[in-house]
Amino acid sequence: MTIDSSALNQFIGNAAFANGPSTGRGSVSSASGTSWYEAMSRAWGSALDGQATQITEMSAAIRSGGDQPSNMVQLTAASLKMQFMSNNAATSQNATGQALETLGKRQ
Repeated sequence: MTIDSSALNQFIGNAAFANGPSTGRGSVSSASGTSWYEAMSRAWGSALDGQATQITEMSAAIRSGGDQPSNMVQLTAASLKMQFMSNNAATSQNATGQALETLGKRQ
């Protein structure tokens, strides 16, 4: 699965649009599920779910007799891609959370 950054941006944009213009602090409740931060989290989750599904399918193919070296290398590459994506998801979530915390302290 490839990550389409325009799809990720569109997903985040749609969530922000659905939320409407900000009317000040506290205008978005965590229960609404339409904050841009939650949209970013859902987009990362969707991308990671897709990669996990791909890895699961490759593993199943190898288990069912497709244990050729080329399949093993592809599975290894997909697993490393999952690791890369997971690290990036965590880094972006942490950086964004820290930035929001800093903004919250300034107000």
